[in-house]
Amino acid sequence: MLDSCRARAGDLPRLPAPPRSPRSGQLTALPGGALPEPRNATVQYPGGIRTRWRWAGSGRATEVFALSEAGGTLTDHGTEVSAQPDALCRAELRVDGPGGAWSARFASTIFDDPAAIFWDSPGLLVVAYGFHTYGLQARTGKLSWAHRSATPLVGIFGSSRLAHVVVQAEIETFAIEADGEVAWRVAHSDVVAAAELIGGRLVLTSFGGELTALDPATGRLAG
Repeated sequence: MLDSCRARAGDLPRLPAPPRSPRSGQLTALPGGALPEPRNATVQYPGGIRTRWRWAGSGRATEVFALSEAGGTLTDHGTEVSAQPDALCRAELRVDGPGGAWSARFASTIFDDPAAIFWDSPGLLVVAYGFHTYGLQARTGKLSWAHRSATPLVGIFGSSRLAHVVVQAEIETFAIEADGEVAWRVAHSDVVAAAELIGGRLVLTSFGGELTALDPATGRLAG
């Protein structure tokens, strides 16, 4: 069973969007030259799992990690994205749960708000950040799989009625099973600007305003 959630507007609360460059997606300076403070969010999941996030724009790893908590394991997944992840946008996740405490760090080539859903059947915390989706063992933080999309992620969705999580990127929708295999993939002719799981359908809004409904179980067009 999955806790149903939308990546960019579900698990992590809506926060004021910081200033960013319209071309690079990276943070830009505030008036006076100061950069925005790293952002923070706390999310509680069923089963006594509590997560805390901290993230910021490119080249600010020191600030993001300045408040790292001691205890438990710490794994840096930044090298999944780059050999020099600290030059990129960075995020840190801290998890406290029945299995103990652990922390994980992530990197992104664009500024993004990280998000996660708890998939309790396989015991995975599925994280979406930038172009990448990660399947982490919720009790230990161990990486089970990682998947890279060709375009930035728009949302990630789960339901107790699905045998997979559905990941929405700007030009494709794909389903990832518990072992990390891609169950199906659908390409789109226009950029997807928004996605919502409504009434058993994945409703996509294109950049041009067109609406498309998909069956989240199969990826086929929903009638």
